[in-house]
Amino acid sequence: MIRVDTDGRHVTLPRLGTIRTHEPTVKLLARVQAGTARILSATVRHERGRWFVSFQAEVKRDLEPVARPDVAVGIDLGVKSLAVMADSTGEIRTIANPGHHDRARKHLRRASRVVSRRQGPDRRTGQKPSKRWEKANAARNKVHHRVANLRADALHKLTTAVAAEYGTVVVEDLNVAGMLRNRRLARRIADAGFGEIRRQLTYKTRQRHATRTIVADRWYPSSKTCSGCGAVKAKLPLHVRTYRCDACGLVIDRDDNAALNLAALAAAATTGTGVAGDQDTAPAVSKPRGADQKTRTTRPRRKAEAGRAGGATLPHQRQTEARDRTQAEALTFW
Repeated sequence: MIRVDTDGRHVTLPRLGTIRTHEPTVKLLARVQAGTARILSATVRHERGRWFVSFQAEVKRDLEPVARPDVAVGIDLGVKSLAVMADSTGEIRTIANPGHHDRARKHLRRASRVVSRRQGPDRRTGQKPSKRWEKANAARNKVHHRVANLRADALHKLTTAVAAEYGTVVVEDLNVAGMLRNRRLARRIADAGFGEIRRQLTYKTRQRHATRTIVADRWYPSSKTCSGCGAVKAKLPLHVRTYRCDACGLVIDRDDNAALNLAALAAAATTGTGVAGDQDTAPAVSKPRGADQKTRTTRPRRKAEAGRAGGATLPHQRQTEARDRTQAEALTFW
């Protein structure tokens, strides 16, 4: 039988008996006694050097209202600044990147050097690790676990604050797996946790507050588009951190400009069911070269023609894709 004991510090699990918990279980116990929660199952796992027990419970809870339900916020994630948030009222806030892994690199180097000097395991010869190696490896893992716990705590605090304040959250569909192939930025991108931020925002807005999260299309040029007049640059290298519009003369930070464009997408989205099948009503606009997917020269299938072996075509008969293809700004609701 699975139950939470009345003292709020012990749980009873099948085959394991009564176990004392490090964290108090008063909140879950109060819900169970009040009849607003029912425990379905329990999962015991060993993670980050500690044992955890997770309860799957059916909970009856009311939706929490947000502070500003009529305000939309666009979030531009980055490495130097973890997030730049711009709402529909024009307010811009910057969240600094904690860089937990960078701060712990000195301790990790020392701990790794100690581990390398010990006699470790060898699968080829069947050699078992020494006691000193196991002790040093446990000390190194403790540093890794601390970094992971600090990162998870910071991301939960950020996403909880955003979900509790805004009625609409707009994020980008980042290709995190492709970004990790950049050997110069892979460590910092992995430490930031871009994918975890989007995952937490998705379920917190939907389940806690019944608000919506809009995911901009991966090819939407949020950084290349001017937030003032809407002009789109053909090219904008990554090292250019200041956006200068050639049409209206606007000069603004690159990340601030991208966040403002993401916040403006909320007005173009439909207020429908909030599922992935909803389509936007924004008119189709032409994207210049560099802001759209890559195009390539295509040739029609060769068919047998009289007078030409293999159906070869003359140069003037070859076809190419249009230089500027029409593409609607696709939005996905989560």
